[in-house]
Amino acid sequence: MTDKIKQYASTAIFIILLFGALFVVLQKQLHFGGVADLPTEVSNLPAYAFYSFSRMLAAYILAFIFSIVYGMTAALKRRADKVMLPILDVLQSVPVLGFFPAAVFFFVNLMNGSRIGVEMASVFLIFTSQAWNMTFGVYESLTTMPKDVRDAGNVYRLNGVERFKRLLMPACTSKLVYNSILSWAGGWYFLVATEIITIGSVNLRLPGLGSFLMRTAQRGETGLTLLGLAVLIFIIVVMDVMLWRPLTVWSQKFRYEFAAAVVTQRYHRSILLRLFLRVRSLKPVSRTFHGAFMLFKSPGALIAGLTASVTGSIRGNIVFRTARPYGRRFFWTVFAILFAYLIYLAARALVSVFSTPIPAQAYQIPGALAASGLRLLVAYIIALAWTIPVAVKIGHSPRAARVLTPVFEIVASVPATAIFPLMAVFIVTYTGSLNLVAVLLVLTGMQWYLLFNLLAGVTAIPNDMKEVAKIHQLRGWLYWRRVVLPAIFPSIVTGSVTAWGGGWNALIIAEYFKFQGKTFSVFGIGAFLDKAMFSTGNSQLIVLALVAMVGVIAIINRFFWRRLYNEAARRFTIEY
Repeated sequence: MTDKIKQYASTAIFIILLFGALFVVLQKQLHFGGVADLPTEVSNLPAYAFYSFSRMLAAYILAFIFSIVYGMTAALKRRADKVMLPILDVLQSVPVLGFFPAAVFFFVNLMNGSRIGVEMASVFLIFTSQAWNMTFGVYESLTTMPKDVRDAGNVYRLNGVERFKRLLMPACTSKLVYNSILSWAGGWYFLVATEIITIGSVNLRLPGLGSFLMRTAQRGETGLTLLGLAVLIFIIVVMDVMLWRPLTVWSQKFRYEFAAAVVTQRYHRSILLRLFLRVRSLKPVSRTFHGAFMLFKSPGALIAGLTASVTGSIRGNIVFRTARPYGRRFFWTVFAILFAYLIYLAARALVSVFSTPIPAQAYQIPGALAASGLRLLVAYIIALAWTIPVAVKIGHSPRAARVLTPVFEIVASVPATAIFPLMAVFIVTYTGSLNLVAVLLVLTGMQWYLLFNLLAGVTAIPNDMKEVAKIHQLRGWLYWRRVVLPAIFPSIVTGSVTAWGGGWNALIIAEYFKFQGKTFSVFGIGAFLDKAMFSTGNSQLIVLALVAMVGVIAIINRFFWRRLYNEAARRFTIEY
């Protein structure tokens, strides 16, 4: 292992230990026994911010690993594609509330109701709001990879780690960066729901910014709500300046070009980074800060280095080569056993749930799905109408990119759910329409998936293609039809699939909410699920609503979006 790899590893271990120590210290200082024990004093806000950020970070690491493994397997293994993609369609269509019973059953009960079990459940729920769009991004990147690039990898005999590092990861980098921004935005969006786990009489509340915002909003403490929101926005802005902007610029190195492209690293020499460079000269902590800076400058260095060091030490080992086939068989055997056990548990739970007659409210589900689907369609049309021209403008104008991209990154990460009750009451007071409120909140849950996927698609258009369009004087609608729309079509499909998934999730909050003791709701599947989950706790209604929702979304994905995916891979792939 080289000195640089040791430095990366020591930096990562240092950061993990630091987070662990802070978590333990804060847990000893703050004790939360239940809902009534959550204090809303301003002095607790730093601890709440740390708790929420730690959960988000843990969930994102899991989502990142999952997206690479699952997305690459689905894209590269054609037989696996037929099974894995339908499963992914189902998973991304299940709203966050739909994972509550699984979170309580597997994590809370597993840890006998202890704090660590509730923490694990919260991280799992955040993971479900982050992982799917990243996985779809990886899948799209690999299925639309130019054939010439794949052939070049075969010519140079890239296998194993070298193929992953030099071919597969560069192809996914741009989509992963933009979808990482989306994943964090999605995590912040559902932060309230993931820190307050409620199923009937079960009410689990964790200390964090989400639970703080919800509790102060319900009490009508507007000042404290805005203060908590300000702390959250501060975290989002710091992440944007320190992480997302440099990564967005860095990811442009991985565009497909017919000739070498020059990427201007504007953000890598910001004031904060110059400060890091000066800190590097200080002793005795220079090595730690230098490692952190290098990890920040080259995000894939740590993973690539650790992977190379491990594989380099075992690649030539004859024992490893002999045991490898048996290891695969053992892995798939264990996986099959666990999968069969989960199917058995699910079947037993369904039998117990439907052992009693189905309630009369279940017959409202088709109408509720239709009403919610109409709201989603209206919100999707609005989102598509403004995100496509804005994304194209940002992708073709460096000045617009410098001004608008950071604004959208920050606004997308601000959870509309935190200020939604205040906004909803204001709109209802002056318009009297809860349907308008629901559509607006669903729009906030859909539009960013479209925008950032479109930004990734527009910025990936080769400069040579733009130059050829200028030479042939392609302007206006002709330029859009011949260059822009074919180039961004795969991104439109990916953005649409994930946007509709985000929209179905947003319905849970948009169609039913409480504010200052009053309940506001409109007829729809989101309100139906909320009432079944929070008010009655009726397992039959919850399962029937989720099955109906998942079934409708799976059918739409299979017979509409999947065909568009195949069309994008067949007709709209950049070839040399």
